[in-house]
This record gives sequence, C-alpha cells and structure tokens, in this order.
Amino acid sequence: MTALLGRDTPARPGAGYPPGNGAATPAGVATRRPVNGSVHSWHLSFGKDGPGTRFTVLLAGCPLQCVYCLHPDTVRTRNGRRTSADEVLTEAARHRPLIETGGGLTVSGGEPLLQPVFAGELLHRFKHELGCHTVLGTSGFLGARAGDALLRDVDLVLLDIRSSHPEICRRVTGRHLGPTLTFARRLAGLGREVRVRFVLVPGLTDAEENITGAARFAASLGNVTGVDVLPCGRPGERGTRPTGRGTPARHVRVPTEEQLGTARAIFAAEGLNTA
Repeated sequence: MTALLGRDTPARPGAGYPPGNGAATPAGVATRRPVNGSVHSWHLSFGKDGPGTRFTVLLAGCPLQCVYCLHPDTVRTRNGRRTSADEVLTEAARHRPLIETGGGLTVSGGEPLLQPVFAGELLHRFKHELGCHTVLGTSGFLGARAGDALLRDVDLVLLDIRSSHPEICRRVTGRHLGPTLTFARRLAGLGREVRVRFVLVPGLTDAEENITGAARFAASLGNVTGVDVLPCGRPGERGTRPTGRGTPARHVRVPTEEQLGTARAIFAAEGLNTA
C-alpha cells in the first residue's frame, strides 16, 4: 500500500458532502449582527480540547460518516438547538475566572466549519470581547469554508488527520482525504499553530505504513506543535459508538496500551511531541 500524501485526490462531481470535495465559498467573517447557529451543547473541559480549562462549544452537524464516532449525537444538525452567539458569549463569560488561568474557549463539534459564519462569529467574539485563547477543533474536510478572517481569530487548530492514505480515509470516514491535507498545508502557510489528532483503530488505521505516512506529513508542515494519538472508543460506550457504515460494530476494536505506545513512538521518531 503506497501512501499518496502528495496528491489531493479530487472528489467525483456530486460525491461526498456538497460540494463533493469539501470546497465552498470561504466564510466566517464576524458580522457584528445577531447570528444564530445549531448548538449541540457546551461544557467545561480540562486539558482535553486544548490547553488548560476550556469552555467548549459543540456545534451540531458533520459531513463525515466515520465507522466510529466520538460524539455521535452531534452528527445531525437537527440534534442541535437554535442558539444565538450572544447566548453562547453570555454563558462563556460566566466561566471567565476559570478559563483565564491558562485555558480559553474551544469551538468544535460535530464539524464547526459546517456553520462557518456562526463559528467565525464565536471565535471572533471569544478572542476580542472576552480576550481568551481560542481553539478550533475540525476534521479539515470543510477547510475551504474557513476564510482567512476566521483563521486569524484562531490561536490553535486541533486537526483530525484520520489517515495518510486516501483509501483508508474513505473506509474510515466515507470521504476524501485531499481536502484535509490541503487545509493542513494552508494552515502551515498562514503560520497557524496545529495539534494533530490521530485516532488509532485496530485493523483500520494501525498499519505502520499508515501511521508513518501521517507522521511524516505532520512533521513536514513545520507548524505542528504536538500529536494526540487517541484510542477509538469501545462500541456501546457512552458518547462513542460506530456509525454502522462499512464496518460492523463488533469489528471495531479498542487498541491496547502497547499499540498506542507503538503509534506514539512512530510520531515521536519524526520529531513530533506526543506528550
């Protein structure tokens, strides 16, 4: 199997989430007018969604069809609640004493770039009204929807790179790899800090060649400050389940600590921080 990280394989017309290759008109410029979006939930997290204590907003909706899913309730936009940016900011401000001590605010999902104007509004106001460190958690598949103005309001991108090989990516997500790689290179060009998230799924993403390809790509960017090698969740666990597409639930296995250690060692061998 040969990793094709040098190619951004275009989607067939009509394939994937419209448009099929993840491209769309860049958006996400703060509007300074009332903006609403579909919000699944928000919560405080500790070192999980970026550094320190964070107020994390999960937007509803995702174009991927992963055979596993860390937040299955966020996949459908209709599972969210119509919420204004003002309401989110008011709630975030209540937690300001906690998040100001080395933490900040994170916009994730779901896939936040499915709602780029709303995501951009939140990031802009988090940064400029609350003066907080901002994080965008994304698969990068819809990276073309993020305008440069949106990305200027992001201090750190948590970027999910599911695989280094297009065919494995299609098996895992049902979508093309190319848009994520294009977005990763764009972030490097803009000098945005990135922390890569790589989910280890035994029998799907755990081949040494696949991990090595992802590690070498991440190391080549020059803006990746760390890598999180994450275990896929056990089928049936709360908040984690296979989606039922492609791989039956009983075939999605949880990696062992030894397998996770091996994967981290591969990333570390390329000079990447896996702590």
